[in-house]
Amino acid sequence: MAYISGIDKKVRERGIEIFKKKFQRLAKRILEGRPPTFIIPKRTLSNTIYDERRRLLLLGPEMLRRSFLDVNESRKFMQTTLMAAIIYDALVNNEYPTIRDLYYRGKHTIVYRDEKGRLRSEYTWDEQRESDSVIRDLEVYLGLLREELLILSKEKGKVVGNMKIRSGDDVIDLSRMGHGAYAIEPTPDLIEFLDVDAEFVLVVEKDAVFQQLHRYGFWRKYKAILITSAGQPDRATRRFVRRLNEELNLPVYILADSDPYGFYIYSVFKIGSITLSYESERLATPDVKFIGVHLSDVFGDDMVRKNVSSFKKRIRNRIQLILRKSEKEKEEWLIPRYEELEKLLIEAAHTLPKKKPYLSESERRNFIIKAKKEDIVRAIEIIGYDVADICLKDRSVANLNKKKGLIGYPWFRKPEWIREMCIFFRTLAKLEIEAMASKGLRFLADKYIPEKIETGDWID
Repeated sequence: MAYISGIDKKVRERGIEIFKKKFQRLAKRILEGRPPTFIIPKRTLSNTIYDERRRLLLLGPEMLRRSFLDVNESRKFMQTTLMAAIIYDALVNNEYPTIRDLYYRGKHTIVYRDEKGRLRSEYTWDEQRESDSVIRDLEVYLGLLREELLILSKEKGKVVGNMKIRSGDDVIDLSRMGHGAYAIEPTPDLIEFLDVDAEFVLVVEKDAVFQQLHRYGFWRKYKAILITSAGQPDRATRRFVRRLNEELNLPVYILADSDPYGFYIYSVFKIGSITLSYESERLATPDVKFIGVHLSDVFGDDMVRKNVSSFKKRIRNRIQLILRKSEKEKEEWLIPRYEELEKLLIEAAHTLPKKKPYLSESERRNFIIKAKKEDIVRAIEIIGYDVADICLKDRSVANLNKKKGLIGYPWFRKPEWIREMCIFFRTLAKLEIEAMASKGLRFLADKYIPEKIETGDWID
């Protein structure tokens, strides 16, 4: 008989019980002669809202009715019941499927005759993104993460620190990993925190920088839990970080590249993602702080402070231009955006503490990388068209008129981020964390990171 840990057994039992309750209701509808129907919260962009009070991306109130008798929904209905049956069987049979397994287990050909008697065939799903979407629908319908259904995925995040955990029936000391690290398991809610001696959590975007800091002994010297997301964070790493903050009350700091993609990684940890907005309450950590790399750490902030008057003049000109347009051409919705931006730029220039660069002019020349067109587009998606319009020096690098509809993410509309993104648009430059390490690992580990934390030089 296969070995099954006690915690896995409890999780299986809970999952099976929830499956039974949900699908018994569906069976009851059928027995009563009513159309079998799933009622599921809509996982769409239009039904994703930003809750300013809780600082989270959440699903809105709109619901989706997926009926077997609706010709537009019947295929999706059958896909949902098929996937539910496969996952339920895996729970009952003590299996640990991956999302790729589930795709193949459900992929088969249905042969049928059309209304003219012709023989037809169709796959249950054509691509894995179809089956993945059905799994996400079931997560929403059941109120369970796929990890709580013991559906596994590739391990990505890693962690070291003065901390002991229980995984399955084993106790693991995360301070005794040698030069390696503990791979954060796909089911982080099944980890039990036993003994923790740490003052904060540092999440590093780059795995290579994580390894440097680990071998240097950063986490020992500064009593930190050191984590890497190895790029865009997976669900397990996000959940693990949330638990460290929520259950152990440890502050969390993010160290990422100074470019729009690094900024977005921070955003995913802090606010959540649109795709997984239905699980932001369990995956996102609203209290995380972005310690760098800030573009103001690279260039200082003089280019914002000294140009605020020209920015204000440009904003006034833009507003006048809008007002002079014909009624048909007017884009009056942009006016309050520009007025808000003017206030944010003034605050960024005159209220925020002055920033001095950590890099010299020669170091900047050696280390910075020229931004690509896709970096500029990503930055506009994050902060909005108006910031690019006012701060960009070289307007030929992007077709701005096509980006007017982009208003950015509301949680980035604050003076600190306006300053950083304005510097990006002025310089069209980005910097990787490794550049700071190239200045010297001691500089990164013993000056840059500790100084940023001690002085509160972060963006919240």
